[in-house]
Amino acid sequence: MAKVDISLDAELVVEVMVLAGVGSPQDAVEAVVRDYIARGHRTEARVQLRDEPEREADGAQQPPQG
Repeated sequence: MAKVDISLDAELVVEVMVLAGVGSPQDAVEAVVRDYIARGHRTEARVQLRDEPEREADGAQQPPQG
């Protein structure tokens, strides 16, 4: 797996370490990134579930073709 080196404000990293209950800056940043990605996936799933009934209703309103 490729690695990326970045610079972050130390106070931000320490705050994340405390909130996440992890002991290393690497683990803290990974936890934040993984949480952000998981939240995005959950949002996508919710939007898809919300939009499905509308799609089905749109299909039912169209008159038969042919």
